[in-house]
Amino acid sequence: MKKLPILVLLLAAAFVVRAADLSGTWSAAVVLDAGSGTATFVFQQTGANISGTYSGVLGDAKVTGTVIGDQVEWSFDSQAGKVTFKGTLEGPAKMKGTAQYGQLGKGTFTAEKK
Repeated sequence: MKKLPILVLLLAAAFVVRAADLSGTWSAAVVLDAGSGTATFVFQQTGANISGTYSGVLGDAKVTGTVIGDQVEWSFDSQAGKVTFKGTLEGPAKMKGTAQYGQLGKGTFTAEKK
């Protein structure tokens, strides 16, 4: 009987890891100390690795990162320095977290899959 709860937890964890697929286009509302704006990310996910592109106020850039369960992290280099996003998935099409925009400062973001 003790094995049943463990099995249920393992199956639930496997579902969460498997369900996390960021592939597609995401629109992110970013609020920084220096102001706010919208960024667009196009992600391709292979296993736990994500790659893709950023377009926004800093121009265009290539993005790399990881997704493990519901935890997501990605970054890119810009003229303002390294930009890093760390977030938590809140379902298959929504996430939120923190952003560090190099010299421009830090803040928060919410993103939705289009």
